[in-house]
Amino acid sequence: MAFPSRRSRSLHTIFFCIFFLIGLSFAEEASHDGDSPKFPACDHPYNLVKVKNWVNGAGGETLTGITARFGALLPKEERNGVRLTAVFSNPLNSCSPSSSKLSGSVAMAVRGDCDFTTKAKVAQSGGAAALLVINNKEELAEMGCEKDSSAQDVSIPVVLIPKSGGESLNRSIVDGQKVELLFYAPVRPPMDLSVIFLWMMAVGTVVCASLWSEIAASKEAEERYNELSPKETSNVSAFKDNAEKDFLDIDVKSAVVFVITASAFLLLLYFFMSSWFVWLLIVLFCIGGIEGMHNCITTVILRICKNCGRKKLNLPLLGETSLLSLIVLFCCVAFAIFWATNRQASYSWAGQDILGICLMITVLQVARLPNIKVATVLLCCAFVYDIFWVFLSPIIFHQSVMIAVARGDNSGGETIPMLLRIPRFADPWGGYDMIGFGDILFPGLLVSFTFRYDKTNKKGIANGYFIWLTVGYGVGLFLTYLGLYLMNGHGQPALLYLVPCTLGTCVLLALVRGELKNLWNYSSEEASSRVSSGDA
Repeated sequence: MAFPSRRSRSLHTIFFCIFFLIGLSFAEEASHDGDSPKFPACDHPYNLVKVKNWVNGAGGETLTGITARFGALLPKEERNGVRLTAVFSNPLNSCSPSSSKLSGSVAMAVRGDCDFTTKAKVAQSGGAAALLVINNKEELAEMGCEKDSSAQDVSIPVVLIPKSGGESLNRSIVDGQKVELLFYAPVRPPMDLSVIFLWMMAVGTVVCASLWSEIAASKEAEERYNELSPKETSNVSAFKDNAEKDFLDIDVKSAVVFVITASAFLLLLYFFMSSWFVWLLIVLFCIGGIEGMHNCITTVILRICKNCGRKKLNLPLLGETSLLSLIVLFCCVAFAIFWATNRQASYSWAGQDILGICLMITVLQVARLPNIKVATVLLCCAFVYDIFWVFLSPIIFHQSVMIAVARGDNSGGETIPMLLRIPRFADPWGGYDMIGFGDILFPGLLVSFTFRYDKTNKKGIANGYFIWLTVGYGVGLFLTYLGLYLMNGHGQPALLYLVPCTLGTCVLLALVRGELKNLWNYSSEEASSRVSSGDA
């Protein structure tokens, strides 16, 4: 075949949508720092710290640490930090006065044997300018203090680093090399430009998919028919009617089952998350991305060059195949393989976004909502699904299931690919802003429906629904990131904002215009018949 049939694409779409439902909104950010007290106390916020180090004057890898709830505050910028020599306490636990000369240096101590405030006071009494605690595990730990402790007496900064960082510094000091350290705690900006680009990508995907499904796909169907059966051009309209039947119309039952299945799969991921499980999702994502990318590229090429797809090849097992389709497929497979093998690289987010956007455009071409009744059931179920697994699941599972899955806990450092993500360009701590596929697909189904409804009923921009729901989707996404900021970077269920701003807007407009009953029981087949009869 020259191109995959719409029915085969529908089956693939149903299969992949189940996996995309788990990719709902999640954006991980560190808590924003508030106004810290100007005096030593035990109520400081835990702030991440950059620990720069030099060995015999040569700069080493910058380590990440965390401040204590007590002690002096660190500068927010590197230029305000002080470069000091590092010295190990003797004894190493810093629980008793040190025999090492600590005056004007950074005292280094291992965790354990006494509380953190004791270590800090011992180092301070020895003249140390700061205390660096080496954790006994490969993660950061919170350094608090007892309510009745004398933490207010600690006037030096106290920082903790992971075990591996301490071992690296220890090797240098044991070898007799001079180690110097500098601490500073940069503040994460309240807003990053990446949010704006992510907003544009999400809204652009919804708009592009809506227009594509009715403008690009309709002419593409005619071109494909002409290529496959050039001698039967009189039956183009019949072919297009059959193509319409190959679209997947979602009904009420399938909408409910869809969300229930997604919940079950989310729990499966939560309890059995592992690197091989994530790899399975990566393979499935690549297969879906290849199909979506192939569909988008061939459609665009055929609209520009109508004769590009006429060259055919007879291949074993495949039969007659379009040369264009074969070349594009090869390029798409190579692109997906390159992304999968380099997914840990700093630039991999771009490949993931391209594959994801092409896939979502294809999904929204095939899957369709027939009316507002089905849209209400689907979006309301997704609304409850999103809120429960983000906000209410900690009551049962002691942590947010959605956030744990999106973050890739227990996955060996791998993360699920069903997300659009952009790096935080202005954030000194790096990271990504992300949005799940479900937060684009669910509202996108409704926005695409309103575009078809407006076109069939010959509605303009002002009296139609498409433009208003597009604006509503953009506003809902803006409110999502506003909520993310107000909640100090805690992952937000985007559908909490997107459903009222899209479905709510549609229902409200329909009520005002007296068209709610028509939208509620709308049938595209009946509407098309009425339009055809009217034109006749």
